[in-house]
Amino acid sequence: MRVVDIIAKKRDGLALTPEEIRWFTSRYTAGEIPDYQAAAWLMAVWFRGMTREETAELTLAMAHSGDIMDLSDSLDYAVDKHSSGGVGDKTSLIVLPLVVACGVPVAKMSGRGLGFTGGTLDKLESIAGYNVNLTEEQFRQQVREHHIVLCGQTGELAPADGKLYALRDVTATVSSIPLIAGSIMSKKIAAGANGIVLDVKTGSGAFMSTLEDARTLAQTMVDIGVDAGKDMVALISDMNQPLGCAVGNALEVKEAIEALNGGGPEDLREHCLVVAAYMLRLAGRGKKWVDMDETRALLASKLDNGEALAVFRRLVEVQGGDVSMVDNPNKLPAATIVETLTAEKSGYAAEVRADKVAQAALILGAGREQKGDPVDLAVGVLVHLNVGDKVQSGQALFTIHGNDAEQVAEARAVLQQAITIQPEPAEPLPLFYEVIQGN
Repeated sequence: MRVVDIIAKKRDGLALTPEEIRWFTSRYTAGEIPDYQAAAWLMAVWFRGMTREETAELTLAMAHSGDIMDLSDSLDYAVDKHSSGGVGDKTSLIVLPLVVACGVPVAKMSGRGLGFTGGTLDKLESIAGYNVNLTEEQFRQQVREHHIVLCGQTGELAPADGKLYALRDVTATVSSIPLIAGSIMSKKIAAGANGIVLDVKTGSGAFMSTLEDARTLAQTMVDIGVDAGKDMVALISDMNQPLGCAVGNALEVKEAIEALNGGGPEDLREHCLVVAAYMLRLAGRGKKWVDMDETRALLASKLDNGEALAVFRRLVEVQGGDVSMVDNPNKLPAATIVETLTAEKSGYAAEVRADKVAQAALILGAGREQKGDPVDLAVGVLVHLNVGDKVQSGQALFTIHGNDAEQVAEARAVLQQAITIQPEPAEPLPLFYEVIQGN
């Protein structure tokens, strides 16, 4: 085979064979295809797209370019979740302990964030001593003994995706739906999940700003999973406004602990109950947790009676974290400057723009623009209202947590653009728009 022929074939809108996709992926991963030819191929894919069969084959080729986790010796059925990111999305910290409290073990590898706030690992590192770097044997032993693990990637999972993603990032080809779907699903398949719940965000604070694009991405990922023999559910959820109140690493951990204590913002609690319910449904494989109302009630009881919190506390303890920070979240990293923005007029919240809140959090140092950038775990924004809420003049809208006066002033200016208050009532935003199921 010749790489130039594969580029030309895709350029002309023809479907590549499984052999061509596997050959291209393996040769590029091995360094035998230069970046300039891989970039040409990526651009051809961006313009011409890929068929369902091509997308599934590319995903499997990327998954099999490195280690494939087999969790069958540790878990009867491995259920996982993936969120496409979002503003204030701390759901893994709540959903995983919640599912484990219902008797379903969960072993999850997560990542660090690029963009406005840190990823799940950054949030967890707000807890002093929490070890996100486990060996594969530690990973397996922990899930066998404690039924929950949440850490960084072990081994070399989907290295082809890592190389291709880095190239996509500098060639304006990130937004290709087949490439996005393949990137996400290659890592999930390599991580050994049997069932996967996808939380695909749409709105101003999401990568997929329109419902149509989010639907297409969700369906593509479900199709990939089904073709790979996985049980799949995709939830399309709203990200026009932040999820919950807290945006920022330690602030989000604190809010997650509040939710695990039976409190926290109602939208965050409900979102987590729905995601957890679908994880249980997959784990039950049609034999239990079929009635969603009953399942939701069971999950709510685990939040309210402290069982989910006890699981989270156990997770922190076995991974070396300071459990006193779970028992007393006021011990978590705290900012030196705290400033509240108030409403200048009364009315109703018509917009609470997630993208502007995200921008403010990034200015404060809660996220990173490039891999390896430091993250300030203490800073962020608290959002005190949702779209549709009635607003009184003088009411708190946002609380800024920062460690630099200039950054706080810049974040304040951005947040003033984040909210629109109108005299007439506004409709609240839905939490979820659609559910797409596979298998």
